[in-house]
Amino acid sequence: MRYIKRLERKDISLAHSMISLGSCTMKLNAAAEMLPLSNAAWMNMHPLVPEDQAAGYQTLIQNLCEQLKTITGFAGVSLQPNSGAAGEYTGLRVIRSYLESIGQGHRHLVLIPASAHGTNPASAVQAGYEPLTCACDEHGNVDLNDLREKAEAHKDELAALMITYPSTHGIFEEEIKEICRIIHACGAQVYMDGANMNGQVGLTNPGTIGADLCHLNLHKTFASPHGGGGPGVGPICVSEHLVPFLPGHVSLGNPTNEVSAAPYGSAGILPITYGYICMMGAEGLKKATQVAILNANYLAACLKDAYGVVYRGKNGFVGHEMILECRKLHEESGISENDISKRLMDYGYHAPTLSFPVHGTLMIEPTESESKAELDNFIEVMVHIREEIAEIENGKADKEDNVLVNSPHPEYEIVGDNWTHPYSREKAAYPIQSVRDNKFWINVARIDNTLGDRKLLPTRYGSFE
Repeated sequence: MRYIKRLERKDISLAHSMISLGSCTMKLNAAAEMLPLSNAAWMNMHPLVPEDQAAGYQTLIQNLCEQLKTITGFAGVSLQPNSGAAGEYTGLRVIRSYLESIGQGHRHLVLIPASAHGTNPASAVQAGYEPLTCACDEHGNVDLNDLREKAEAHKDELAALMITYPSTHGIFEEEIKEICRIIHACGAQVYMDGANMNGQVGLTNPGTIGADLCHLNLHKTFASPHGGGGPGVGPICVSEHLVPFLPGHVSLGNPTNEVSAAPYGSAGILPITYGYICMMGAEGLKKATQVAILNANYLAACLKDAYGVVYRGKNGFVGHEMILECRKLHEESGISENDISKRLMDYGYHAPTLSFPVHGTLMIEPTESESKAELDNFIEVMVHIREEIAEIENGKADKEDNVLVNSPHPEYEIVGDNWTHPYSREKAAYPIQSVRDNKFWINVARIDNTLGDRKLLPTRYGSFE
């Protein structure tokens, strides 16, 4: 128990502060929804147990599928995919099976806007398709002319469009229905990536918009935890004409499009989402979406002068997330989006999504879980970091030795005898009152991110060579 607690103390979580990772929807995983995970009646069930011995699970699975069909506006659901990317892959396999059934199996291109979710091109390749990128305009919308030209030029080869709504540019595509119409006119299918479904639930749905299928991230929109590599659930929801091609399973006598060793994927965590949907109800789910959008727009309004917001919709608002501009700051001060992310750790915040989908920016998604008090504290932190950058710009702080380029500052560095920086230990570790009241000590100083990505195996000998 002490060992587990020791590990827990090293890891920041929503129990400490907001995790603003854009396109990740790090919402609260309420304890009430997590209770079934400690119930042996749910957790000790083998994935391949005969169905007549799992009547409770079967009822839950059927009810959950009906809920997801209502939420998405579709006719069929498969819970088999174990992640969002697996859901994308599964959806593309379903599209391939459908196209083959109508004599269109030769179609091999998938059109993907630059604003789509990052895994889309990889999923297309994995499913045996060739991705074709569609441009976006200066406002972050899909360039309708470019999409139309490419769709019509390849109309006999086009299998599908993969589009994220709201987009990862943090805006609602106003021409989304026209986009779907253009693709359907070419004989292709519209796959809607559900990574940003937290901006849709209760207000609209993929079926209403005109998509043919989508995946959902139960570990994002529907409150399952998704730290530490899983488990995740990425169910796909499909229109009537695609229902016959949903994944089967060898244990059920139909292995068509099977993508998981278990017939219902990560069934052990389905009670979390089922509990979330049942307790929230239709009005609660809609309110959650509205608050998520409100929170993102509140942050955008409060940080626009200090940083700038890269993309907004035609009405001046963002969706459920927004992209914070950092490129100009880098040009003027030498401080990068990476430095800002590292400095946030000193203030007790997990970094936002870094340099995606636009290089040199930070993508922030507060979700509906955060109170105004927490949002205000995050705003105060970001504004204070901007003031620290201003000290570098006006020469008050050293460009090569300052709190940003040296961040984060672990406890062992702050209390060490060898302190050579021109700024104080207090400025490094306790920059504002809220940090003094609720300090989270990180465990290591800055590391070389690129080296860590390229050299995945750690070493105890001080060198990777």
